[in-house]
Parts: sequence; structure tokens; C-alpha cells
Amino acid sequence: EVQLVESGGGLVQAGGSLRLSCAASGFTFDDYAIGWFRQAPGKERDFVGRILNGGAGTDYADSVKGRFTISRDYAKNTAYLQMDSLQPEDTAIYYCNVFFRGKEYWGQGTQVTVSS
Repeated sequence: EVQLVESGGGLVQAGGSLRLSCAASGFTFDDYAIGWFRQAPGKERDFVGRILNGGAGTDYADSVKGRFTISRDYAKNTAYLQMDSLQPEDTAIYYCNVFFRGKEYWGQGTQVTVSS
């Protein structure tokens, strides 16, 4: 069974940093890209970034480029979202996802709140 569990969210002041984790199980972690998305209250879920498998790199939404960094630890089956220079508009529930065997899987999300 595919499972994704996010953690690391919290309340932070503008300009601060947080690191989110996405612990994965139920599939061969090395073989799949991991995506990060976020959903602010009353808005649609938006793409934040993703990390490809096999060291093929990352890409990011323009809104977070240069501030957020995605990485992965193959030994721990965990992906990370390092968020720096956080702003109030980054407030959202953050989700990781994987597209596995034709189906998209999501974690339960972790809340990030940035105060001004």
C-alpha cells in the first residue's frame, strides 16, 4: 500500500524557514518522482516543485524559485522541502505526491502558517 506522510509544518514569522518531510512507503522510492503541492484556504491546490528520480534534477514554480529547495534521501525513503525566506502568501497546507502505476497518491498534508 502506497503511503506518504508529511511532517514539519508549523507557525513561523515572515523571513523564517521550515523544512518539511515526506516519508514514503509501498513503492520503490528510487524509481519515482516526488511532487510538492500546496493549497491555501479557498484556493486550488498548486504545484510547488518536484524532484525527479535517478538524480535527474528538480523544477519549481516561479513563485518559490530561489527560496525553496527539494531534496531526497534514498536511504530513508524521504523527500524534503526546505523553505526559506517564507512570506505570508506561503501560508497553506503542503502535500507531497507520487504518480504510481497510473494513480496519483497524496499524503494527508501539513499546515504551514507564516505570520507577518
